Amino acid sequence: MANKQQQFGKDSEDLATKHLKKSGYKILQRNYRCELGEIDIVATEKGTIAFVEVKARQTGFFGDAKAGVTPKKQKKISMVALYYLKENGKSDVNARFDVVAIDNRWGEIEVEIIKNAFELSYG
Repeated sequence: MANKQQQFGKDSEDLATKHLKKSGYKILQRNYRCELGEIDIVATEKGTIAFVEVKARQTGFFGDAKAGVTPKKQKKISMVALYYLKENGKSDVNARFDVVAIDNRWGEIEVEIIKNAFELSYG
């Protein structure tokens, strides 16, 4: 059984998936894991693979959700994405990094899809 934080994370990913599909994304995989880490959602949109990080905040106490995708997190996601592309023989396809930011603003949920949220980071 999931604890409260795990359930919040799952619910947030469910909401993000719903919004991505509504926006024309095709979901390839959720919670892709390898020895380097995890990517929340792998999808395609208009022929481009999108590696999607879902960030959600229950309150604004720690800032907005998109601020949670730090340079360290970007580097980790980049490494996992490169691994995914190599593992799946897709090293020659267009790819990008998107973020779905979910913020609870005074009891109202705001969902924002940020395309090309950051560049490949491995340095």
